[in-house]
Amino acid sequence: MSGASPRIEVTGLTKRFGPVTAVDGLTFAVEPGVVTGFLGANGAGKTTTMRMILGLVAPTAGTATIGGERYARLRRPSEVVGAVLDASAFHPHQSARDHLRIYCTMGGHPAGRVDALLERLGLADAARRRTRTFSTGMRQRLSLATALLGDPRVLLLDEPGDGLDPEGTAWLRGFLRELAAEGRTVLVSSHALGEVQQIVDDIVMIRRGRLVAAGPLAEMERLRPSVVLVRSPDAAALRTLLLDGGPAGSAASHVESGHDGALRIHGLTTARVADLASAAGLRVHELATEDTSLEQLFFELTGDSAADAGRNTR
Repeated sequence: MSGASPRIEVTGLTKRFGPVTAVDGLTFAVEPGVVTGFLGANGAGKTTTMRMILGLVAPTAGTATIGGERYARLRRPSEVVGAVLDASAFHPHQSARDHLRIYCTMGGHPAGRVDALLERLGLADAARRRTRTFSTGMRQRLSLATALLGDPRVLLLDEPGDGLDPEGTAWLRGFLRELAAEGRTVLVSSHALGEVQQIVDDIVMIRRGRLVAAGPLAEMERLRPSVVLVRSPDAAALRTLLLDGGPAGSAASHVESGHDGALRIHGLTTARVADLASAAGLRVHELATEDTSLEQLFFELTGDSAADAGRNTR
């Protein structure tokens, strides 16, 4: 890989299929050197958007460029962009090595890339096996090897974690971080928001084809008000006190009671909760700030509930 990695720029991108608007005026950028998560429920428009970036679907309106050029105008595109849209696109009777050799020849890439990528992707011992015998994780690795044959500076990966076991998910997380550390531009789509939280640096979040949020994940998390988790044998009295606010008048905006007796407190800091409990002589056995999850962030930004998200994925 040589030269600076290009950025992906999407501007006003729209796609209609008859009366259905699959993508509606999307505008965002994907920067090099980080892993960008393209997030949303199944059917939100992620795959259609990625296909438009790759020139496989013509947009109704708007543009998608890579380094300022449409994909169709790139010279030797497989040396600029590698993509995985379908991890099952293999001839079942070909070996992994033969599959890569064919694509290497088609792309005009050095023959040495085949064995180098089999080794890097952990497939060297399975190089002679027919792909129909491969597990889901091995298929994902072979798809990534295929995408990397031209040593591209841009990677577009559609749901690369689908069907992976915990070991495979951990491997994928490390591999994507490695690609970004090499300076590549990495866009990864996923509907499994919780699974990608440890992978991505930036997010582009969409709902029903429209942009919900875009930017560094850390900034998005800071926009979400902190939630304090409290466990107390005096939970009922503490809940009443927190909603009242005590003499200082600083009250919680909302207190949720969990099935396990824990309280989730919105609108107060841990220090304020501790001070109120102490002043009232109420016992506290656990006090912590709850970690922000992408699912929680998504629901709060979109106004969806978990049930709504479930309906959207069917």
